[in-house]
Amino acid sequence: MIAVLGRVDQVARAEASVLISGESGTGKELVARRIHAKSRRAAGPFVALNCAALPESLLESELFGHEKGAFSGAVAQRKGKFEQAAHGTLLLDEIGEMDLRLQAKLLRAIQEREIDRLGGKHPVRVDVRILAATNRDLMAEVRAGRFREDLYFRLDVVRLRLPPLRERRGDILPLAQVFAARFAGVNGLPLRPFSAQAASALQVYNWPGNVREMENAMHRAVLMADGPEIGLDAIDLASPDLARGQTVRPSSENRPATQKATPFASDGIAALVGRSMEEVERDLILGTLAHCLGNRTRAAEVLGISIRALRNKLQDYRAIGLPVTAAPGYAAMGQ
Repeated sequence: MIAVLGRVDQVARAEASVLISGESGTGKELVARRIHAKSRRAAGPFVALNCAALPESLLESELFGHEKGAFSGAVAQRKGKFEQAAHGTLLLDEIGEMDLRLQAKLLRAIQEREIDRLGGKHPVRVDVRILAATNRDLMAEVRAGRFREDLYFRLDVVRLRLPPLRERRGDILPLAQVFAARFAGVNGLPLRPFSAQAASALQVYNWPGNVREMENAMHRAVLMADGPEIGLDAIDLASPDLARGQTVRPSSENRPATQKATPFASDGIAALVGRSMEEVERDLILGTLAHCLGNRTRAAEVLGISIRALRNKLQDYRAIGLPVTAAPGYAAMGQ
């Protein structure tokens, strides 16, 4: 990470586009904010847009803005993210989820430094530095025909890869201690050290959700801890381990942290017998979304499906009246 941050500081003062890759939860937006803060545009705005959070029709308006009357509900002119980020930095998060048609418009905006608002009659000049982030292999997406090659090379002037937490195990305990101290202070609780067993469990776990998962796990641990230490009982590491397809779940019986739960135990299969595939799929999707605290990108990764496929399923479930867990901020966007 020191090497990564050194490269971040090296390219920050340039005007080149930067492609930040890494798994969900590795801190891609934090790196983007550091680039902006150390750039010559630091006095300007930093604007971030999650390209996976909005359907194509809304995403285009969010990017480029619209004129009054451009579509039903457009009661006033609205500036898009390109104009909001004028003289600053625009981060396009989850760029790999953008539709091909919209990719073409984005490429033109980057090349020509001008945009067309929806319903607009004249192009609008923009001055903005573009940063893009993705948890996908964009070159593989190019080969599969899901991402434009010309846009890829336009974005990939400088490439930064953020390593997952399992590749930087020396950072695990220091990060856990930082989060434990933060949440102890927020909740008015005493700062407690980790027991030896709890520390061991943290270090051997593969952290598929990376630093974001650790942050949530440490918040739970601080709240659940009882006694002078944060013990094994307070450490709930129940997220699916993507690297091994298994789960680490320390229990009150002090099960060794290296012991893995069997993902297809016989009693688990027995509970599925007699149910339709549709019902099982629905419960799996909704349960995974709830476990990921409404984070659709993370849930799609765990399920092994695209964010578009997940979004379509959730729309179907909502249409029949099923409750769908929303991440903070989603309700306000109507998602």
